[in-house]
Amino acid sequence: MSRALRGKAAIVGIGATGFSAYSGRSERRLAVEAVLAALQDAGLGPDDIDGIVNSDFDDTNQVDVVNALGLRGIRSFATIPHGGGSPCGAVAHAAMMVASGVCECVVGYRSLNERSGHRYGSADAVPAFPWVYGLHAPYGLIVPGEWTALHVRRRMIEFGDTREQWATVPVTFRANANRNPCAMLHGKTLTREDYLAAPILAEPLCRYDYCLETDGAVAWLVTSAERARSLAATPAYIHTAVQATGFPVWYQSNWYRESLTTGAEVVAAAGRLWKESGLSPRDIDVAQIYDHFAPLVLTSLEDYGFCGKGEAASFVGDGRIGLGGDLPLNTAGGLLSEGYIHGWNLVQEGVRQIRGTSTSQVKDVQFSLVTSCWGAPTSALILSR
Repeated sequence: MSRALRGKAAIVGIGATGFSAYSGRSERRLAVEAVLAALQDAGLGPDDIDGIVNSDFDDTNQVDVVNALGLRGIRSFATIPHGGGSPCGAVAHAAMMVASGVCECVVGYRSLNERSGHRYGSADAVPAFPWVYGLHAPYGLIVPGEWTALHVRRRMIEFGDTREQWATVPVTFRANANRNPCAMLHGKTLTREDYLAAPILAEPLCRYDYCLETDGAVAWLVTSAERARSLAATPAYIHTAVQATGFPVWYQSNWYRESLTTGAEVVAAAGRLWKESGLSPRDIDVAQIYDHFAPLVLTSLEDYGFCGKGEAASFVGDGRIGLGGDLPLNTAGGLLSEGYIHGWNLVQEGVRQIRGTSTSQVKDVQFSLVTSCWGAPTSALILSR
């Protein structure tokens, strides 16, 4: 998304189903419920939608959504690849559709029964990653938690990171979820002592280092900045949205890159993000950092330039990432404690921070950052008032 598109589009409607361990309904129905909620939020109807985007990991086909909602005027459609790398990239494509004049209102959605249905954290999901069979499975590296454990161990070796230090991440995000009635873990507290006493699942990762497995759906609407000003909800203007990848590409398990403690795809995304936005990390008031595993938040903070390489374990201390800190993170609870809708729910919280409606609201937010997956072709988004 080039500088020429800056501020030309806005997110004007957000909608979600409840997040749970068992939705009791199909992923298609969840998607439709989320889209209808986004339309209601914006004060629009199905006839206003003329563009549609989703994730390539979504089993809910765009045709299903078009037919269920009676979307008769679709002019453009796109499916954004790379799973957890897609959320901010989907917003970027929607903004381009609108800013180019091809579409007037684009809907994006992600729905999944990831707890009661197919589970990415299970060995049953291995067929979705065929390279695992020949290269990783013989060594016990079957699921993402095991892949990530090697990365985290390398951080411990290179930088001296400790579990006591990165415990701040899940404990802080849980505190945010405790203020969010919609979070799966609302009402379930987590102390540092709880964290350190938790069972280890893949050394050195414990159960609280893993994102949730969630049933639910999320949707949003993007329209022009001009039109946004006349709609029901406070718009979140799309200041900048970028996509990027590294080389060679290998999902979360590239043991052949120059460094195991740097994500080439995130470094590339960060470079484009700051260049295209005209901003720096110091300008960001609040951030939703993709937290599929707690220690990867540390690496993302470094790769996006919020601190130097090897400094993130210290950076997150002293309340700095909590509400009232220098850089509040994942204020709805994130993927660790709110829900895991493949990162699409982080976009919604980014919008709420701009609107001033978060349950952990940061004061006077001007710029709200959202990032997508570390370890895959990825994307990032800056929203503004």
